[in-house]
Amino acid sequence: MSHYTKPKPRRTPILGGPSSSTNNQIHPTTSTSNNQHRANGLTSSLTEDQRGEIKEAFELFDVDKDGAIDYHELKVSMRALGFDMKKSEVMKLLKDHGGEDGLMDFQAFERIMTEKILSRNPETELRRAFELFDDDRTGRISLKNLKRVARELGENLGEEEL
Repeated sequence: MSHYTKPKPRRTPILGGPSSSTNNQIHPTTSTSNNQHRANGLTSSLTEDQRGEIKEAFELFDVDKDGAIDYHELKVSMRALGFDMKKSEVMKLLKDHGGEDGLMDFQAFERIMTEKILSRNPETELRRAFELFDDDRTGRISLKNLKRVARELGENLGEEEL
């Protein structure tokens, strides 16, 4: 197995980066203090668990612990948070919110993930979660389904607990 080593980042300010005209995108402003205030305001809308998950995903996939993630690390960290995006979408996020070196720091990652989490449709999320359990597509979650999910998560639960 080869070990991938990404180049050390040349820090380029992410917050003053170009913005996109697409309504679905996150638009950075040119003022660092305004952007930090905006990000902090949005982040405070998340639960403590959600903020912790964002931080954990970033730290887990920042394999060389340099405080920045590349394309592959961004893609898998977003997938870990429930966002499976196309290559072109991830590349656009890096272009719009990353440095010239193609890396993204935690502050930009946190801002992007916060906006994505807050824009989720609760009904869609519930259906997706239900479908993860209902793998046999019966429209119901059976004891068999619960056992499978518990096993996949490494939980050793008896039938009474399930």
